[in-house]
Amino acid sequence: MREQINEGSMVFVADGCEGIGSVREIRHGLPELLVYIENAGDFVVPMSAVKAVHSGKVILDFDHLDLRLRNAIRHARDSEDPNYLSPASTEDE
Repeated sequence: MREQINEGSMVFVADGCEGIGSVREIRHGLPELLVYIENAGDFVVPMSAVKAVHSGKVILDFDHLDLRLRNAIRHARDSEDPNYLSPASTEDE
């Protein structure tokens, strides 16, 4: 059975990585999520860009996110962790 996404669930780009934000709103009718990305604000994420949901975590498929959101994720930790490395994309940008 697939685990349900809940408001407040942490958002990640990969298992084992630090969280980059949280789910603010679940828009069932569209279907999409409103996700807060640290240091960047709110972004709409289509459910098709959700790779996995488990253990209260929402894992996004980085390569299926729009360019603006990918750039925000790359800078989510800029103000707090100078050693943070953003995830690499397998697509040309």
